[in-house]
Amino acid sequence: MVNCNNLANNRLPTVLNSWAQQAPRDLQTEDKLQYNFFPVTSGSIQFRVRAPNDAHIALTTGPQESDPMYEIFIGGWGNTKSVIRRNRTKPDKVEIETPNVLNGGEFRGFWVRWDGGVVSAGRENEALPFISWQDPDPFPVSFIGFCTGWGASGTWKVEDGQEFSTPDKIEYLFRPVMNGMLELEFRGPHDCHVCLTRAPADVDPVYEIMIGGWQNTQSVIRHNRAKPDKVTAPTPGIADPNEFKKFLIQWNNGRLLVRDGATGQTFMEWTDPAPFPVTHFGVRTGWGARGQWRIKHFWRSPTDPQPLGPSAPPAALYAAPPGYPNAQPSGYPGVPPPGYPRAPPGNAVWVDSSNGQVPPGANPAGRDVSGEELFIARAQHEGAMLPGKLARSHGMAYVPWGGQEHGKPQYQVLVGGSNRWVPTSGANLPPGALPAGESEDGEPLYVGRVNHEGSLTIGKVQQSHGVCYIPYGGQELGFQEYELLMS
Repeated sequence: MVNCNNLANNRLPTVLNSWAQQAPRDLQTEDKLQYNFFPVTSGSIQFRVRAPNDAHIALTTGPQESDPMYEIFIGGWGNTKSVIRRNRTKPDKVEIETPNVLNGGEFRGFWVRWDGGVVSAGRENEALPFISWQDPDPFPVSFIGFCTGWGASGTWKVEDGQEFSTPDKIEYLFRPVMNGMLELEFRGPHDCHVCLTRAPADVDPVYEIMIGGWQNTQSVIRHNRAKPDKVTAPTPGIADPNEFKKFLIQWNNGRLLVRDGATGQTFMEWTDPAPFPVTHFGVRTGWGARGQWRIKHFWRSPTDPQPLGPSAPPAALYAAPPGYPNAQPSGYPGVPPPGYPRAPPGNAVWVDSSNGQVPPGANPAGRDVSGEELFIARAQHEGAMLPGKLARSHGMAYVPWGGQEHGKPQYQVLVGGSNRWVPTSGANLPPGALPAGESEDGEPLYVGRVNHEGSLTIGKVQQSHGVCYIPYGGQELGFQEYELLMS
């Protein structure tokens, strides 16, 4: 157990460096509003807490309770509501009713993440936050603190560690996953195995992705450990015992994509006709191989450079759902750095980006069914430059082509512009529509958006086809009625 006097004695516990130990950090917090602080190395953390009320989490720049600071109070006010507070001041930034969210007799699991100034918290195995707020003046987070109070003592189990090893043993190490993509780096001679499950165990249903199997000669996708394999791809030399190799694994409505992290090229793809919700991933090596891993979920590390953002916030295009950041800029306040593409008022520029990053000044132009903001993006595919949508939490942009939705970790984002949308239909393009790309045949493509199944989804308008195509649920869907983006 961690001694609660560590803070007073100014002695910080050592960060765990290996998930292979499978030992979460345990700590006790007394009925005393005093935080226990620990260093963090990523933009998210999972924990479980047993307390009757008032589980408090602090995010800070240093190992002490000082400004700037975010506080997330879970189960406060007699276990009736939760809030986010900045710098210990009122009014609270967000307040959400959460009756009985905590329990003094059992552990309840939660996650907290911070990304681009967005601070949010959610329940274990749930991808969407129950509370979230976007700070217009964010700061880098380097430490996290835990405490209880107001009549509550608590027991916590906190997971740590970003880099870990797997032994030569056919046994998965499991962790929760909170979105539809993993970015992993693997160093080992062969047999990089990843599974996706709906429980922290090797039970059906399960997807298995085996990279560099059969002595580093081929890779496969397997379902429920059954043969024949769903996909087999020759991949000689794909793993390396001396160098970390990056891979991206994406899943969406049963569609699995496995990509080379350096080039973005898809080398395996399969769609499950009967998909299941993925809540956990597992990793392992075996068959004579040991491996070292780095895995992240696309949340910015505190050590990453903090980008600057627009000097004025963009206009909101829709009402955000309760608990989600309201009309706030997605970047950081201030003046863009020298050399950053700046759009004069009314003009638009396309800015290169990747892996879910949103450049300063990009305006939200749609929303996913979850309520997450979508941005206007475009990417190259099959000789075309295709407009589409960027979902930051997925770590990529999506473009429609050939009847399918295609994920792109490398893309361009629209910054600036008029943000004016005009309802239209078919091939009727009003004068002043913003050209945003071209088909593989050289036909100009424009930006459109469509309300579909609770989403406001961005896609491409191809005049010769008389429709707006959107990427949605793994498919390319066409609509004759749509909104068109004007220049």
